[in-house]
Parts: sequence; structure tokens; C-alpha cells
Amino acid sequence: MKVFLIAKELGVTSKEVLLKLHEMGVVAKNQMAVVDDTMLAVLRGEAPPPPKPAPTPELTAPTSPSAKPKAKPAKKTAAPVAVAPAPSIVVPEAPLPKANVKAKAKAKSDSVEPAKPAPVAAPELDSGASALPLAEVVDGNILRLRGPIIVKHLADVISLKPNVIIAELMKMNILAAINQSIDVQVIKKIADKHGFTVEIEKRGRRPSIDNKLAERPEDEDQSEDLEPRPPVVTFLGHVDHGKTSLLDKIRNAKVAAGESGGITQHIGAYTVELSGKKIAFLDTPGHAAFTAMRARGANLTDVAVIIIAADDGIMPQTREAIKHVQAAGVSMMVAINKIDMPTADVQRVMQQLQTEGLAPEDWGGEVICCPVSAETGDGIDHLLEMILLQAEVLELKANPSRRAEGFVIEAQLEPGMGPTATVLVKRGTLSIGDVILCGSYSGKVRALINDHGAKIKSAGPSTPVKLLGLPGVPGAGDRFMVYANEKAARSLATAEATKVRQENLYAPVKTSLDSLFKQIEEGEKMELKVVLKADTQGSVEAIATSLEDIQSDKVILNIILSGTGNVTENDVMLASASNAIVLAFHVGKESGIDAVAKHEGVEIRLHQVIYELIDEVRDGMTGLLKPLIHEDVRGVAEVRKVFMVGRRNKVAGCLVVKGNIRPSFRARVKRGEEVLCEGRIESLKHFQDEVAEVREAQECGLRLDKSMDYDEGDLLEFYELSEIAQTL
Repeated sequence: MKVFLIAKELGVTSKEVLLKLHEMGVVAKNQMAVVDDTMLAVLRGEAPPPPKPAPTPELTAPTSPSAKPKAKPAKKTAAPVAVAPAPSIVVPEAPLPKANVKAKAKAKSDSVEPAKPAPVAAPELDSGASALPLAEVVDGNILRLRGPIIVKHLADVISLKPNVIIAELMKMNILAAINQSIDVQVIKKIADKHGFTVEIEKRGRRPSIDNKLAERPEDEDQSEDLEPRPPVVTFLGHVDHGKTSLLDKIRNAKVAAGESGGITQHIGAYTVELSGKKIAFLDTPGHAAFTAMRARGANLTDVAVIIIAADDGIMPQTREAIKHVQAAGVSMMVAINKIDMPTADVQRVMQQLQTEGLAPEDWGGEVICCPVSAETGDGIDHLLEMILLQAEVLELKANPSRRAEGFVIEAQLEPGMGPTATVLVKRGTLSIGDVILCGSYSGKVRALINDHGAKIKSAGPSTPVKLLGLPGVPGAGDRFMVYANEKAARSLATAEATKVRQENLYAPVKTSLDSLFKQIEEGEKMELKVVLKADTQGSVEAIATSLEDIQSDKVILNIILSGTGNVTENDVMLASASNAIVLAFHVGKESGIDAVAKHEGVEIRLHQVIYELIDEVRDGMTGLLKPLIHEDVRGVAEVRKVFMVGRRNKVAGCLVVKGNIRPSFRARVKRGEEVLCEGRIESLKHFQDEVAEVREAQECGLRLDKSMDYDEGDLLEFYELSEIAQTL
């Protein structure tokens, strides 16, 4: 098999196959070089690698004295396989053309002699096959195939002359030369004609060359391969509380060491360094983008820092940001900014946090609070130290030695560069030249640019970097993965593009009051998540209190966000990410929200009467509970006679001994106390007429579905299933 075909089969590149061959001492100049069956088995992992040929015998291999000893073992049908690798590696790649001609001539003269002995083994050795031939005969008449084979090999294994095979192929209107491959279905027809049964060896996906190449992005990492990685941090908070100013101050004061010489540019993320340890910051526009990314599966953030201005305190958007972080299950910290302001009151902010259920660490709670000033820089070092401390507690680790995967932070079309994507590597190492699959696009990484504008060759875990090489602009939150096979990545990208088009046509319904119960498995604690919006804060509190008063031991009601004002895109994205529904009281929807909700599959319920809202939530919680199934036995019949109608249809002549029978009933066959099978009634007749009911003491003819079997004397029990709604 040629090198490029092997690479295609194994899912790696031709370069990697050539490198592996060179490591084993096989000379292969390019991807068109032919690899014999012995080495093919080694590459597939089906045989151990042969010992590397010693340099001295390889120099003397082309000479005529050494050619004779090689030919002798080929005539022995019982020659051990272990001897075959050395000649098969060296002779085809011998550097002297004349020696190759002699070797071919000798092999040709030898190939005639083994025709008289055992017809299976000799041709395999003659053709240089390995211990795992493409075709072999087992148990006398079973022809085992691993795929299509050429005419000559088929003739050898079933002890026929090649011209006989060719003649039979011509009768089938197939013109084939002696070295031409035949399809498996054609082989089956020929083998069957000569008394052979064909078995196709079913093989799973072939392994790659070695463990490194076999690794795929979805594989689990081994604990010994994991190394500590920098934390990924996002700042969230109310508008004008100093989030951007604080990020800029940290960036200007703590740029990562060793990256000077470039022009600092905004790529949506950057890295800072403190005491030799790095921290990756995501500069997202706010919690809307934070939640939108999470809704698309991009769990980028390890630590979320809530920014609260010391002079303003907790504001509505601050509460909203806290709810978003809690819904995401991300570790939370608080930075109390603007402590340099005359009206700053840190203690008041901490008191407000206590009221919100976030007890500060200084007051015996678990939330780390750091007073800082984006204006003067006070407290920034302490904030970064606390972030690193939090990262140590989280024990953040990743495997840098695997193929890279991560998520897109932002992407755009830039003049002079084309499509660019700022990505964050979650694990593995992304390098120039890697084949990358990102959303519905695939390509090769042409360049990597860090947040300081410097071109780099690779990026490890928790490293944000701008990537060039994709043919289009992916979406924020799209996952990227590195593949060894460019064709496979391109095929997956095409499939993903098709999937996206279909999803745009048919929007998924993630959560609705009518369908939530279908997503809950029986026996688990069930939860109904709600985003609540109302016209006034008083209404919000009244509705929230009423909802919390709904008593249930089976269903939990979780209000993940409550606030005043119209339903916004941010509310919809939070509901999408959290698999929740949106309930609104005396408010409307902002323009364009219906389209967003439809795309995200989020249900929005608007109400004008408070008790209707409460009742609907109660009904929704009840709908989460799977109904109880109750069985009512309606009738019993005894099989008196069994008739065959046609070849397969079985009809039972029965006497109804109890109750009645209707075509809508389900049936079970009982022999004594043992239940043999269950199914449905296909036909119910009284004499020759189809009837809607047969009562007790009447005779009838029954045809049950084909999955049911019964004999004379069996009892047929007929029953109905009814659903009983559970209560909270």
C-alpha cells in the first residue's frame, strides 16, 4: 500500500507515516512510496516492529551471493513469519537498480515452483504477504477476506488458475487483468460457485501509528500528563463601576514578561504575570456576552470577579451579574472599586453583600472581597494574589502535550488578514501548521499572534491568541479542535455547516412548561428554573414570595433571576444557558426578542393576572412529574383452537371467560402463572364479522401481532393502561 493511502486509513498525515517508517529503518522517499504487507501490519499495530537491519548486511544485500540465501526460505511453506521482515524492508528500497532487477528476476523464477504444493501458504510467502494476509482459507471451505484482492491472489487461495477466474469474470461482463482488484461482492459470487463461503473480517477503526498519533481531542487525559495551568478570569458588574478601567490598569501595570517588542492590541483577552505565575483575562463586554458564550457550551471562565463601586454599592445589574455567575457554577470573587473616591464606603458594600447571601470572607463567609482603585492602582497586587490563591484551591490543570482544543472568544474579518479568530486554548498546545476544525470551518493555522502583537509559534493551555488560517469567520463560543487528518476535518466542517443550516430552519425548544417533564428521568430530584420580570420591585417580591410558597417534596422551584422592566435579550440568553423559562408580569418584550427566543428555544410567558401566573407555574411543576401508570384488566379469553392463515398469520379461536374484549385493549399470553409475551390485537372477529366488542361467554377469532405466540389452552389477558397525574 502506498504511504498516502496508509495515512488516509490511519487518520494521520503522510509526513507522520514517513517519519515512523524512517524510525524503523525503512527507506521511503515520499508519499507515493510503497510499503509492503509486513510493515503495513506494524503500522496498523497488528504486528511488533521488526529489528532494525544492521548496516553491514544492508550494504551486501544487493550483491548476487546474498540474493541466493534469500530466495530459499521463500520456497518453504512453513517458513516462520519472523524471518520475512528483513528482506521485505531492504530489497524493495535497495539503492542499486541492477540488484533490484536481479532480485525481481529471481523472485519471478521462484514464483512458478510453489504452485504444486499447498496452494494457500506458498503464494502468500511468494508475494511478500505478512502474517495477516488479505485473503486466506480456513476450515477447508471458508474464504476469509480483509477487503478486495487482485485476480492472481484469489486464484491462489482457492486453487484455481488465473485464466479461469478471468473467464468467469468475463461471463459477468467484468473485464479484469491478472493484477486488477476485484470487488468483494464479485468475489463472493465466484467463491460460492466453487464451494467456498466468504467471510468478511469486520475491523474497527484502525489505530494510528503510535499513542501520540492515536490521541483524539475527545480522549480523556491521564493524571500523570496533567500540569498546572493559569486561571481564566472574567470581570462582570454594573455599568460605570470601573470594569474596563480596572482591566486597563492591570494590563498596563502587569504585562507578561518576555513579550516586549510588539504593538499592544485588543484581541478580547490578554495575559498578565505576577511572581512568575500567569493569569488570563477575558475582556468581554459584560455578563450578556458571558452568558451567551455559556449558552453555546463555551465554559471559558474559571474565576468571575464581580466589580462593585464603593460609592454606589450593589446596583440592579450587579445583582444580575451575580445571578449569572451562580447559574454558571463559576468560582466568584468581589472587587470593591473606587476606594479613592471621597464617598467610598467599603463596609456598606460588604453589608449589602451579606444581605444578598454572599458573606465576605473577612466576616466569616466564603466570598473573597478585595478593595481596589483603578485610578491609583491600590489593591491590584492583592487582587491578583487572591486570584492566584483561588486558582490553587481549584487545582486547575491541563495536558499541554496533546492536540489543542478550546473556544473562540471573538472573530472578525480584518483588512489585510482575512478571517481572524481570537481563541483560548483550554488544553493541549496549538502550533503553526496544525489542521484545525472550528465550528463549521476547517483550515491550517498560518499564524498565531499574542495580545502584544508578537507572532508566536505555539500557545499552551489558558493562552489567548489570535489565529489566522480559517476560510471563514466562526461564531463566538464555537469550539475548536486540532486534527491530524485534513480531509477528516474538512468533512466534519461540512457536516457541521449542514447541521447549523438545519438548526436555523428548525429552532430547538430547550424548555417549555409542556415539555420539561420529558427531560427528567424518573426518580431524580426535579427542578423548574424561572427568570422572573415584573413592572415594579414590589410585584417582583410578591410574585417571588407566592412562588416560593408552593410546597412540594418532589419538585424544586429555582428563580435564577428576578428584576424589573421588559424582557431583554440578556434575560433570554440566561434562560437559554440555564434551561429555564421566562415569566413576565405587566411588562412587555423589547424589539427583536421573539426572534432571539425562537433561535435559542426559550419560552416566554406574559401575564396580566398574578394568580394565573402562580397557577401556571404550579401546573408546570406538576407537569415535571411523570404520571403514574395504572393497569386495568378488562377481560380473559381461553385459546380453544389455533388456525394458520397463510404462511405466517396465526389466528386464535377463543372463548371469553371473563369480562369483555375490544380491539383497543392490549393483550398478554399466560401459560399457567407464567407470562409468555405481550402485544396488541391486530383483528377481532365474531364469526366472519369484524366487531368492536366481544362479551363474556361469547366466542371470537383473534389475530395478535406477529411478536406474540400462543397454543391451545393458553389464556389471553386483555387490559388497558391509564395515566394518573401526580401531585406536588
